[in-house]
Amino acid sequence: MRILVIEDNSDIAANIGDYLEEKGHVVDFAGDGVTGLHLAVVHDFDAIVLDLTLPGMDGLELCRKLRQEARRQTPVLMLTARDALDQKLTGFDSGADDYMVKPFALAELSARLRAVMRRGAARENVLRVADLEMDTLRRVVRRAGKTIDLKPKEYALLEFLVRNTDRPVTKSLIIEHVWNIHFDSVSNVVEVHINSLRNKIDRGFARPLIHTIRGVGYILTDNPPA
Repeated sequence: MRILVIEDNSDIAANIGDYLEEKGHVVDFAGDGVTGLHLAVVHDFDAIVLDLTLPGMDGLELCRKLRQEARRQTPVLMLTARDALDQKLTGFDSGADDYMVKPFALAELSARLRAVMRRGAARENVLRVADLEMDTLRRVVRRAGKTIDLKPKEYALLEFLVRNTDRPVTKSLIIEHVWNIHFDSVSNVVEVHINSLRNKIDRGFARPLIHTIRGVGYILTDNPPA
């Protein structure tokens, strides 16, 4: 999933980002509230990790603006060094979905993010297209009953394609969701990963599922365009 970390402590942000990326997520960063709000409104994130104390705009104000003005319902996990009950209640009243007090265990943060994302948007744990099956909880991919071993970015790309089954997706949209906003869009990394996926997902099977739409991008479908 794509996660925005809004945290002015670069060490904490880096630790969170490294851990989440190891889990297969795409992570973007903002070090102040104004930039964080802009990114949260302009881009489509699956969840936001939001520090309470930020330069420019604090987390409470950011969360209120995100909910009330931008009308965005992206799940928000708020972080703070304070654990007083009134601070937590204020955080929830601003629109936060969950609350963690520093210091925290990265494994717990990851688990709580999964929980708020499940609450924030109903997501199927097992995705199917024709004879292709993705178990997103166990991160297992099978086609026609055969288990397919994928690298982390191949898995992330396939999940994005499967969640957009029958919908064409552009290269820029893939980069935004599978890599991050700072990625070099001139690179041929999308084409390389698409070819790798085709070799693993389509080669040796009766019907290909990944198709190129010239001038547009790619589509994963059991009903290929004419």
